Amino acid sequence: MAAPRQLKFNILDKPLNKGKNEISINAFAFLFSEIVQYCQNRVYSVTELQTKLAEMGYHVGQRIVDPIFLREKNFRRETKLLQMLIFIKTTLWKVLFGKEADELVHDKEDDKTYYIMEKEPIVNKFISVPKDKGTLNCAAFITGILEAVLNATNFPAKVSTHWHEGTTYKIKFEDHVISRDRSLEGK
Repeated sequence: MAAPRQLKFNILDKPLNKGKNEISINAFAFLFSEIVQYCQNRVYSVTELQTKLAEMGYHVGQRIVDPIFLREKNFRRETKLLQMLIFIKTTLWKVLFGKEADELVHDKEDDKTYYIMEKEPIVNKFISVPKDKGTLNCAAFITGILEAVLNATNFPAKVSTHWHEGTTYKIKFEDHVISRDRSLEGK
């Protein structure tokens, strides 16, 4: 009688958000502070620093989109705008930060604009901002991740970071995204 074949374990099959965190918060804080210092040494203003952090976040977002959809949604992508935003607020945030974002708000005056609010982003938690860079918001890194995820999933938008009730991510979608979503609702 032949022994049953052992199945090979594939790391890509392991869910991202199951089990304990695989990286300590101390290691993350150290790594992220090094990223901020690296960027800070290559720029001359706070605006440039935030732009550089967003660019680095964009690269992370581009690389994380496919593994998240593979593991969490079996490669099924969202087609409706609101469902995509809820996916970001819940699933993406849990995968990246271990919790949901605090709030998702639609701008009543501008139907192309949404806000994701977070009282204390983990990327700002361990960064001490010098007085000469008082307006620095290191959550610009997350802005880059959000913009990359939205662009890669065919919801092109511009994302910006603002200080308002903690940190607010302003997401402004392109016109064709809104019109496409309205046509999908009409069907």
